[in-house]
Amino acid sequence: MTDHPTPPAPSSPDLWSSIDALWTWLDGNRPLGGKEGLLLRMLKLSEEVGEVAEAVIGATGQNPRKGVTHTWDDVQGELCDVVITALVALRTLTPDTRETFTRHLQRVTERSLGPSTDVISG
Repeated sequence: MTDHPTPPAPSSPDLWSSIDALWTWLDGNRPLGGKEGLLLRMLKLSEEVGEVAEAVIGATGQNPRKGVTHTWDDVQGELCDVVITALVALRTLTPDTRETFTRHLQRVTERSLGPSTDVISG
C-alpha cells in the first residue's frame, strides 16, 4: 500500500471498448455455450477473487510455510482482474454494460453519499 499519489496512467484503451473486445474474444473461444457457459463465466469471478485472497496472504506472509510470496502490486493486479472479469460477466448479461453499470454506480453513490452527490460523469 502506498500513501503517495499514483502518477497518471499512460494513454490507455477505452474501458468499455476493451470490455467489449474481451467479451467478443471470450465468446468466440468458449468451449461451452448456453447456460453452462453463462454459469462458468460467472464462476470465473470467484476464481479471480480467490487470487486476490492468495495475493493478500502472500503479501502479508500469513502462510508460515511459504512466507512472503507476493507484493502489494500483485494484489493491485489481482483486484484489476476482478474488476475486468466482473465487467465482462456483466457484458455477457447485457450489451448495455456501460449504461447498466453507470446507473447502478449512481444509485450506490447516492445511497452512500447522498442524493446531492454528482461525482459520476459519462
